[in-house]
Amino acid sequence: MLKNSLPKLPETPGVYIFSQGKKPIYIGKAINLKRRVYSYFDLDLAPKTAQMVTSAETLKFIRVESELEALLLEATLIRKHMPKYNVISKDDKHPLYITITKDKFPRVIMTRRNGNFGPFPSSRNVYSVLKMLRKIFPYSDHKLGKKACFYSHIGLCNPCPNEIVQSTEWGTGSASEVLRKKYLKNIKHVKSILEGRFIKVRNDLEKEMLIASKNQNFETAVDVRDQIQKLDYITKPQMPTDFYIENPNLYEDQRNLEIKELAKIVNIKNLKRIECFDIAHLAGTDPTASMVVFVDGEAEKSEYRHFKIRQKNGQSDYDSMREVAERRLKNMTLWGVPDLIIVDGGLGQVKIFKEVIKDIPIVGIAKHPDRLIVGEEKIKLEDLALNLVQRIRDEAHRFARRYHHHLISKEYKYANHS
Repeated sequence: MLKNSLPKLPETPGVYIFSQGKKPIYIGKAINLKRRVYSYFDLDLAPKTAQMVTSAETLKFIRVESELEALLLEATLIRKHMPKYNVISKDDKHPLYITITKDKFPRVIMTRRNGNFGPFPSSRNVYSVLKMLRKIFPYSDHKLGKKACFYSHIGLCNPCPNEIVQSTEWGTGSASEVLRKKYLKNIKHVKSILEGRFIKVRNDLEKEMLIASKNQNFETAVDVRDQIQKLDYITKPQMPTDFYIENPNLYEDQRNLEIKELAKIVNIKNLKRIECFDIAHLAGTDPTASMVVFVDGEAEKSEYRHFKIRQKNGQSDYDSMREVAERRLKNMTLWGVPDLIIVDGGLGQVKIFKEVIKDIPIVGIAKHPDRLIVGEEKIKLEDLALNLVQRIRDEAHRFARRYHHHLISKEYKYANHS
């Protein structure tokens, strides 16, 4: 029964659960569920692992959006169910926890005693979580001392409590008090992230960035913007961990709701295949385009296409778009027919695509803020449809730039060797 379940596994982050009857006997996390679970059916398994796989009767999985969500959900489920083979760790030591101390300058540390967050089945998982968070919200893991710690010099303990307490300048509004508040704010964000409250942290950061910008404190605004971007990278789109426990099919449900909402906006009854096109160039040089394909809200990477723009007027996005539309039309039978085409551009780019491809709905994306160009209208998207469109658009950007950078690097190597 377990082996028959394997082909259904997705290649996305998530948590997998081996059960005996209704009782979970092992819970693990994976960046790629299919690849990780397949590894349990190799021939060379450790004795305890082989015993677990033999004992298991069913295999379940919960898809999530990011590696961080998988790590936190795994820890939450292990704490809730205490599965037999998670408790029996390989080195017979107690599992690791993450603890935030109650010091004047709280520290974020690992402990084998019952801590605030965990248990985590391996030290590697704990290091992975803390490494990601410390780069965004620097914190201290040491007791107070007389000089700045090593990590303060590489920005991972910033501001360092040692430097703050050594200052003689204290009081409301003083530099030391400002640094102390900054440190405590970092700790607050770390705690919220470990609790799975990603949306709250992001909203707090956005408010902080806007306030700094209005006060013309642009250096602070840029620092906070960088924090937001890093947080988005490890968590986007954000979903509270508890939601996955309440509804293990949340990932699929979200995708279905996103598609339904977008289908309603573009007036398409059966929206399955969406294609998105993007142009990339640097000051008109080496223009390229990308076509990414999403089916039922999921990226179908095997159907992606790159276009190296051939015509001489490649520095014009309009000319490039026309060429790409014409080349797409020629391959309609071979590549399949989309239900919707999204063009990363304004009304002009949409009109060019419509002049070439006449029988397929085509919309564009207006930026700042993101809106969908449908006909002559610019429609503001709400959460679910916005998530889907942004995910597709960002993937088109990434794919176009990757090919563009590849071409530039090839030319650079050729120039240096000629």
